[in-house]
Amino acid sequence: MDLILKEKFSALWEKYFGNAEMPITFYYRQETGSATLVKKAKGRSCLICELARVRKGESLAYDADSIACGGARRYLGYTETIRPDFEYFLSCGIPGELEGERYIRTPEMVVELQRHQKTIADAKGNYIIFKRWDKLDESDKPAVVIFFAKPDVLSGLFTLANFDQTEPNSTFTPFGAGCGSIIHYPYLEKDAVRPRAVIGMFDPSARPCVPAETLSFAAPMVKFAKMVDYMDESFLITNTWETVRKRINW
Repeated sequence: MDLILKEKFSALWEKYFGNAEMPITFYYRQETGSATLVKKAKGRSCLICELARVRKGESLAYDADSIACGGARRYLGYTETIRPDFEYFLSCGIPGELEGERYIRTPEMVVELQRHQKTIADAKGNYIIFKRWDKLDESDKPAVVIFFAKPDVLSGLFTLANFDQTEPNSTFTPFGAGCGSIIHYPYLEKDAVRPRAVIGMFDPSARPCVPAETLSFAAPMVKFAKMVDYMDESFLITNTWETVRKRINW
């Protein structure tokens, strides 16, 4: 981790966003390092709920055996398989056998949707490490920066992500699970010619794991570093943002 960048962002975040929540980060590597390896939860579990520990400052590591949710294992790149009858689970269900989530209209549409999902190859044989920004040290190599943000903060991040763009869609909102929006999609953007940020946490199943009026904004590190560089010349220095910043800190 570039410690100069780390300290620069921390100072600018306080300057322009005050006491708004610090972002968390993740990356893949062969060792857990200073992060605590998570034990697989018993029963139903959601990765988004578990990441509340990271948001509070604890550093966590996962591998394929740590993740209880089959969907999360797939979104994080640890498996390409899905549960039996998944196309019915995500759609209309099977009467008398399986309750459907009804997020997609038909099983056939779910099958087609899955054909478009790519796999994170870097997960195989590696741990995924989650750390809050202020907990990063020189040995860390964050790939994605994730904010859990209220609307005013999200407004600032979204606008800053577009600051150096002439094409209006530098941020997108792909359909998927909560973990897909903060891990899968932004990680795949890191190697894109024009990396985009991802706004997410629209998944109703994950919503109970975050505070009300909170969404996510996740950017690959290659894009986020540029966003930090632009903060002092962007709209953040204007009276327009000062009005919003004061409201963030009420």
